[in-house]
Amino acid sequence: MVLLKNFLNIFNIPELRKKVLFTLGILFVYRLGTHIPAYGVNIEALQTMLEQSRGLGGLFAYIDLFSGGTFRDCTIFALGVMPYITASIMMQMLSMTVPKLEALMKEGDYGRQLINQYTRYLAFGVGLFQSFSYAMLIERSGLAYSPGWGFRLLFIFSLTACSMFVMWLGEQVSILGIGNGSSMIIFAGIVARLPGEMQRLLYQVSEGFVSPWVAIILLALFVGITACVVFLERGERKIPVQYARRVVGQRVYGGQSTYIPFKINTPGVMPVIFAGAVLNIPTFLITALSSKFEFFKRLAENFNPLTLSFNIVEFLLIILFSFVYTAMIFSPNELAENIKKSGGFIPGLRPGKRTADFFEYILVRIGLVGGIYLATLAIFPNIITQTLSVHFPVGGTSLLIMVGVALELASQIESYLIEHRYEGFLVTGRMRGRLSR
Repeated sequence: MVLLKNFLNIFNIPELRKKVLFTLGILFVYRLGTHIPAYGVNIEALQTMLEQSRGLGGLFAYIDLFSGGTFRDCTIFALGVMPYITASIMMQMLSMTVPKLEALMKEGDYGRQLINQYTRYLAFGVGLFQSFSYAMLIERSGLAYSPGWGFRLLFIFSLTACSMFVMWLGEQVSILGIGNGSSMIIFAGIVARLPGEMQRLLYQVSEGFVSPWVAIILLALFVGITACVVFLERGERKIPVQYARRVVGQRVYGGQSTYIPFKINTPGVMPVIFAGAVLNIPTFLITALSSKFEFFKRLAENFNPLTLSFNIVEFLLIILFSFVYTAMIFSPNELAENIKKSGGFIPGLRPGKRTADFFEYILVRIGLVGGIYLATLAIFPNIITQTLSVHFPVGGTSLLIMVGVALELASQIESYLIEHRYEGFLVTGRMRGRLSR
């Protein structure tokens, strides 16, 4: 009852109510578009081909994740936010290596607006490339009803235009709604697939393909993994920082203590995305060449998402990219220098290089734990599938995105509720006492 009351408090705050309803309206429009099929494609034959081809299925499953589950169904929203996500990653990488883009990133709001505009242009180009590749694959597989340039141009135009529309919907959610727009669209697609996965599992149990005990174990594992992800995503190492007291005129500045939080999973889901991109491209090529060369045929049989070698390589790549991406987004030297300029210091450490070395020491150890956590989460569904011979309802990456977005959304709603003197979802008993007083 208390949780229901706190949920209803959302609609007692006009600003929050408006944001929530606007976000739900945008997601409703998006989900409507996911049921409109693309022009001229034999969708049933396409899905049959994807199920039979492990390499293509793995690549499409990776893209399908970021399209909200519409790429496999070949709807007009098949690309979803994937071009924008790809363009954002590319611009983030370029802004750390190209001096002009790096300078723009440091120019405040004006620089960020230009970077966002460049990202949109790049997303349009990525959308054209992905839709063209998709059209050529459909034609070569004999899945187009009327192959030719008429089909290609209409297919490319519709998918690219709808991808830009989905990108615009996500931006509207970020500006006028609540949560990150792109993340909310991906989240909605993952959640929308859960009832279908549960229904498929119940059907397999009723038909005798899956034991009821196996289904119970799967559900228990799903709940347990979700709880672990929530616990680890909120876990952090707090580094205390003390600021020296300064007297300027008749005013006293500083003299306070605070802390710097180092999350266990600093890079988020990005290492899993990078590892998936690196692995799926060679997997796709191996599968495409397996029909012509015996060597690639044997390689395709021994290197696919359900083999031990593939999972070991993916595990190691995720750990590697965890360190690489953390190093890209986090600079111990810059952080130590900023603390030094602000008159702060870590108790027991000299400001400057010693502090930077300490931050790097912490990042390496936390990064190893976070990398192992991400890698284990990513390959765990494959292990369950092989061990129990049944499909796990949600992939590790999907589960991480779903829980991460849900926690971020809950935190934003929480801040609105507490700001207006309402109890939130995550408030502890001690905080409830303070609010009641």
